Amino acid sequence: MDYNKAAREVLECIGGKDNVISAAHCATRLRLVIADNAKCDKTKLENVEGVKGAFEASGQLQVIFGTGTVNKVFAEFAPMAGIDVNATKDDVKQAAASKQNVFFRAIKSLGDIFVPIIPAIVASGLLMGLLEGLSKVFPAMAESDVYTVIHLFSNAAFVFLPILIAVSAAKTFGGNIFLGGVMGMIMVHPDLLNAWSVAGMKASEIPTANAWFGLYKIDLVGYQGHVIPVVIAVWLMSMIEKKLHKIVPEMIDLFVTPLVTVLVSGYLTLTVVGPIFVFIENGVLSGAKWLITLPFGIGSAIAGAFYAPTVVAGVHHMYNALEAGLISAEGKNIWMPIATAANVAQGAAALALALKTKNQKAKSVALPASLSAFLGITEPAIFGVNLRYVKPFIAGCIGGFAGALVAGIMHVSASAYGITGVFGFLITTSNTLGYLLDMLVAAGVAFAISWIIHKDQEEPAKAADAGSTESTESSVPTAPGEVYSPITGNAIAMEDVPDDTFAAKVLGDGMAVVPAEGKVFAPFDGTVDMVYDTKHALGLSQGDMEMLIHVGINTVELNGQFFTAHVSDGQSIKKGDLLLEFDMEGIKGAGYNLTTPVIITNSDDYENLWKKDAGEIKHGDLLMKV
Repeated sequence: MDYNKAAREVLECIGGKDNVISAAHCATRLRLVIADNAKCDKTKLENVEGVKGAFEASGQLQVIFGTGTVNKVFAEFAPMAGIDVNATKDDVKQAAASKQNVFFRAIKSLGDIFVPIIPAIVASGLLMGLLEGLSKVFPAMAESDVYTVIHLFSNAAFVFLPILIAVSAAKTFGGNIFLGGVMGMIMVHPDLLNAWSVAGMKASEIPTANAWFGLYKIDLVGYQGHVIPVVIAVWLMSMIEKKLHKIVPEMIDLFVTPLVTVLVSGYLTLTVVGPIFVFIENGVLSGAKWLITLPFGIGSAIAGAFYAPTVVAGVHHMYNALEAGLISAEGKNIWMPIATAANVAQGAAALALALKTKNQKAKSVALPASLSAFLGITEPAIFGVNLRYVKPFIAGCIGGFAGALVAGIMHVSASAYGITGVFGFLITTSNTLGYLLDMLVAAGVAFAISWIIHKDQEEPAKAADAGSTESTESSVPTAPGEVYSPITGNAIAMEDVPDDTFAAKVLGDGMAVVPAEGKVFAPFDGTVDMVYDTKHALGLSQGDMEMLIHVGINTVELNGQFFTAHVSDGQSIKKGDLLLEFDMEGIKGAGYNLTTPVIITNSDDYENLWKKDAGEIKHGDLLMKV
């Protein structure tokens, strides 16, 4: 491969040197921030030699070359574009963030706040659904002590939701997470009247207090059931804290900054921020509820049609705040079945393409992507398949409209958020039959339309080009090999990896291991092609077989912290040799997922790839065989 030519063609496709703001690379992708997206010819870009895909995410244009190639392309690209060859992924992320407008930055912040607390919401929602189902089957159970105790568990996350949000928001905004927790506690303090007790009370019965020396009165009511006021309050707290750290002398900073931060931000929250943003939030929730409860399911249908485009735009994280608010205020989530309809429809549209197309590469990407969408992970289907072919994406939007229409008519709702698709049955609290019909209608409509309108000649030029560098039967190696697990832990399918690129197998097929210990061993007798500078990934080879072992998701951002490499580039290895060690607790404590993809990056060169069933595995156990 001519790396200089590839770099030059990428630069031409994105509008030239003057259109590049920032660039860097990780283990597999060239990460670019460009000034004018309109100058980028993505179709032409995807046909550059070596490019395995290109997509936009979080203000970045990410061009996938794969392990062992991207760094060589970047080495040629950087001087052409006038970019510092030592630029990091963090530099690009900062450039991308600064390029986005205030609205998109706000939406990203909401996602950063609400996504981490999904496990707590899911746990509570599942318990609530389980209790409700069991109590219907066994009515006497509702009177038992076991029910009483577990019911306490089931609503804990919702009772103290403002505290969870406050801690997560403080981390997102760069404030002290414990001071953020204090802000959440202030807002649900038992000295304030519980907000859920206010309904039906007369105004004269609600306790009040003078604010700002008698200028006006505030109701002494807590913020149970509220979301946005907590986020704004913690943002304010974080700004005050960071400002104080800059101006308060270090000698007294430890005492003065926390004191003043809590005092000022707490008072502003209860007297200004809280009352104003409760009013705003109530208006937003009322508007959203009005839309999705319009008669005959019309509002739900409209939302279902436009859900996937908001995923493409990257603003779908705002729905987490909406769902949390609906659950807190109404006790039910009527948005989840709408999201399910949209997700399942995109999966069904991709499935239709997978079953109809004769292009093996398209089929190999579309089939697993469609299945992951049925389980609620929709990005691989949207970005890896449907948007590339356009018409399946449109079919998915129409299917989302139809499925959400059913959900609206049948008043389907859930007890939590963070789960859609098949697993959504676990949190569906009303009209399980309606939820099933929601999915069946969405999938059926999307599948039928996608099947009817898809034609193989519409496939991207690169996939259809007979002169392409993609593999053919003649390139199948004659020496298949065995791959043994490099890690002890729990083996999972590639489709279940929590990263869109890995899950869609854009970089190749394989499996992943959730580690139980922080050691990576050689999976075969072979050669170390590359140890990445950040030590989080290794490129290996055995004969014609090429492999990438990528420890964790987005761990390139750690810049080598918590990793120790025991091998170097070009070194010969034997099965079972210790290649790498990593600090599991340190990586998890830094907020990163440890799921480790083990990828055969040239898997397209092989007719068959046997993979072990998911489950526990020890290093040295057979994982794959080509």
